[in-house]
Amino acid sequence: MSITLEHVVFDCKNAAELASFWAGVLKSKVDADGNEFFATVNKGGEGTALMFIQVPEERVGKNRLHVDLAATDWTAELDRIVGLGAKRVGEFDEYGAHWVTLADPEGNVFDLGEVR
Repeated sequence: MSITLEHVVFDCKNAAELASFWAGVLKSKVDADGNEFFATVNKGGEGTALMFIQVPEERVGKNRLHVDLAATDWTAELDRIVGLGAKRVGEFDEYGAHWVTLADPEGNVFDLGEVR
């Protein structure tokens, strides 16, 4: 039996709202039956699904695990994602790579890399 990566899970204040943001980023939809407590994006689809679960605790500090995205039309995708509600945290050009670090509406950081 093989092992697969089933979900990347986000603890959050409002599962439906954060799932809607990430569905927009990935040009997808929130799966049926999503609500403020639990929601998924791409469950049963190709690739890894995202799962959002409401938790009572506030996010504290920098997340130790983050999502890395990449785009060939980097500037347009960056503008689109910021338009969805992401905030720019920093821009980097190191180790032969160029990326921007962003924060989603609940402060979880993620990167958008430029495909060169």
